[in-house]
Amino acid sequence: MLTQPTTTTTTTTAALERPGARLAYEVTGDGPAVVLVHGFGLDQRMWDPQAEHLAARFRVVRYDCRGFGASGPFDPAVPYTHAGDLVALLDHLAIGEAVLAGLSFGGRVVLQAALAAPARVRGLVLLDAVLDGVPWDPESAAGLDEVARQVRAGGVAAGREAWLAHPLFAAARQRPDLAGRLAAMVAGYPGQHWLVQDPHRPARPEPVSVLERVTVPTLVAVGDRDVPCFREMSAVLARRIPGAQYRVITGAGHMVNLEQPAAVNDLLNRFLAGLPPSRTGAPAAPPRRPGDESCSR
Repeated sequence: MLTQPTTTTTTTTAALERPGARLAYEVTGDGPAVVLVHGFGLDQRMWDPQAEHLAARFRVVRYDCRGFGASGPFDPAVPYTHAGDLVALLDHLAIGEAVLAGLSFGGRVVLQAALAAPARVRGLVLLDAVLDGVPWDPESAAGLDEVARQVRAGGVAAGREAWLAHPLFAAARQRPDLAGRLAAMVAGYPGQHWLVQDPHRPARPEPVSVLERVTVPTLVAVGDRDVPCFREMSAVLARRIPGAQYRVITGAGHMVNLEQPAAVNDLLNRFLAGLPPSRTGAPAAPPRRPGDESCSR
């Protein structure tokens, strides 16, 4: 079942009904498909700098994962996986193969999707990605504990404030424009995951134990100002995924795509232009335009 879409020029917004949930999504542009998956507590708006940049040459799909943003609350009695939701969205949009890009929690989602449905993935972009099995550094772990404590004491609203105060967002908080954008997104987070109302099925086997099975071209990037555990997660991903490209983006913390959008767009340009032709017959990525040669490492 599909809600009535609204279309303006080349942008379509709609919602895909899933068992126990709905997925609000947006499709912009035309060409090879690129899917963007947001970080925890956030929503698809975090990709504004990349969606606008890529839509001139690609079919850009971004969506709010189950339980986030405009996708809203979900039924806690219906088991699911975020990777399954992503593949279902590809099916709904008749996308045989796509480049999947995710930041933080979104990186976990796209990695799990690449392992579960490798034939649907043309390339993989992991930005400051979560890799379960790599321990969180003490300060970052303490920040998660504080979020849980605030939720117990003051509910979801208190949890949102504690999440925005987490060390992950320390670099972004130094810029009022970014702090405001993050706060606006977190304000819409329903918080069911914090309330132990999440029937997400665990990934089996755990991705950290099978990274060598990732066979698609992969880009791993991390901000040099991110917290220690996420820098280590990215280093492990880059070491163990065969042939992975690894980039450290100068002057960026955890929200690398918002803090250094030009550098991230540059990396995406280069990575997408270097991919082999689609295995499903979709058009190859268009060539780089003049001025795409610079890259922050």
